[in-house]
Amino acid sequence: MTPEQGAAALPSSPTPHTYFAPAKVNLGLSVRDLRADGYHELHSVMVPLAVGDDLEIGPADTLSLRVEGAAGLPADERNLVSRAARAYLDAAGVTEGASITLHKRLPLASGLGGGSSDAATTLMALARLYPSGVNLPALARSLGADVPFFLLGRAAISQGIGEVLTPLPVPRVPLVLANPGVEVSARNAYAWLDEEEAFTPELDVEGILTALTGGREVPYLNALQGPVAARHAPIREALATLTRVGLRSPLMSGSGATCFALAGSDDQAHDAARAIRARHPGWWVEATRTL
Repeated sequence: MTPEQGAAALPSSPTPHTYFAPAKVNLGLSVRDLRADGYHELHSVMVPLAVGDDLEIGPADTLSLRVEGAAGLPADERNLVSRAARAYLDAAGVTEGASITLHKRLPLASGLGGGSSDAATTLMALARLYPSGVNLPALARSLGADVPFFLLGRAAISQGIGEVLTPLPVPRVPLVLANPGVEVSARNAYAWLDEEEAFTPELDVEGILTALTGGREVPYLNALQGPVAARHAPIREALATLTRVGLRSPLMSGSGATCFALAGSDDQAHDAARAIRARHPGWWVEATRTL
């Protein structure tokens, strides 16, 4: 699905409409090198999930944002949703605004791309509400490296700093997400990697796809996992717990702190999630699927 198709898929309505903003996991994240411009050269397989946030968006005279479900998340220009909305309205020359309510269901700073997905969903919703000739992919790139992926709306290989996307057919698999309640700054995660110069080779994408299809251990890696887990014992515990409940191929997603592991069936994923919640009632745990 192209960004233009993604925008067109959002129904037009004069009243507020609820839009789903999916989370993502990285089925492997290789950090190839530190570039001269200070960014990192990446190679990743990114897939959207059937779990995420909801945004209620409708027309209004002015732009407003209300956040529910995350007491510590600001509702001003520090929020990526607000920045995305203002960027679109300005680029489109729209004098009206929008009333936006963000129902935050994903944990903050969790490696699931929640903020980027919220921003991409906001762009697509406003493009449907106020159609214009605005270049959504370019606007998405200006908001953050992961925003273009969510605008694409399907699994993809991500390269460069995340802006080079190649759609990739990835088997749909059930999995369990486990976040032990620590927030990890992506800036810190990459800084720790740079200190150790723990750069990694390109992912074996064919090997990853073959293992996913066959239900075997997946030969992926996350270059950030070592430096981050070394500094956050709860992440090490989350990875170990996912294995103890019978799931396979545990991995940290993005810069953490959410970890995931694959299940053989939806039933196994739900049973494993219940078992983890019983052992760790303070964790955020979800059984879900790739999309």
